[in-house]
Amino acid sequence: MRHSLGFFLTPFVLGLVLYSVPAAADEITVFAAASLTNAMGEVGHAFAQKEKNTVRFSFASSSTLAKQIENGAPAHLFLSADLDWIDYLDQRELIITGSRVDLLGNRLVLIAPAGSQLNKVDLNTGTDLSWFLSGGMLATGDPDHVPAGKYARAALEKLGMWKSIEGRIARTDSVRAALALVERAECPLGIVYATDAAASSKVKVAGVFPVDSHPPIVYPAALVKGQDTPAARRLLEFLKGPDAKPIFEKHGFTVK
Repeated sequence: MRHSLGFFLTPFVLGLVLYSVPAAADEITVFAAASLTNAMGEVGHAFAQKEKNTVRFSFASSSTLAKQIENGAPAHLFLSADLDWIDYLDQRELIITGSRVDLLGNRLVLIAPAGSQLNKVDLNTGTDLSWFLSGGMLATGDPDHVPAGKYARAALEKLGMWKSIEGRIARTDSVRAALALVERAECPLGIVYATDAAASSKVKVAGVFPVDSHPPIVYPAALVKGQDTPAARRLLEFLKGPDAKPIFEKHGFTVK
């Protein structure tokens, strides 16, 4: 098994991860939301072992990846952290509509550095979240375009917290960038997905947002038009199948 790491030249890309086997095989390039980094890395490994294909992953915010695809980036498969960005590509006829599937679900949580004295915040309409910041900033994805930030804004608005917290948000280019700010204690609190919090020993969950406080967190996947190959179709089927399901669940995702 060979592993290598590289980077696309984008505003923020977590990395291009290669999973391959020694035999000659078709290459598959997957653009996937940053929050899928750990789970998809493991799934890619399993697929490469089984199918003898090479799988490349580019992880970043769904908005960044969708814009890259719109600009001609050669991705075979796109996995978004929300419906909006796959709709964006669908409306521009850039995905194979019949291939689109809602793959995974997630939860939205409030996190603090592992060493924080803060243990629990009840996230309801009576909570003044700004009080818990102690003069610091709340890290989350940019609410204008990053799915995690959009979910966060919806939850804060529903719970009546947005107006008091809007000016104290550290807007990041992806949910993993928000996680990093809290890991380094540069921000006392952050809003990320439950799977991101579970992937890090440097943060702890301080609260879980009510499911009905934001739109359902859905991860759709689809094949990219013009890049459709038999190998890419096999990978999409693998993602929906019994081999990938326990991997996704191990990382905290719900499987649709």
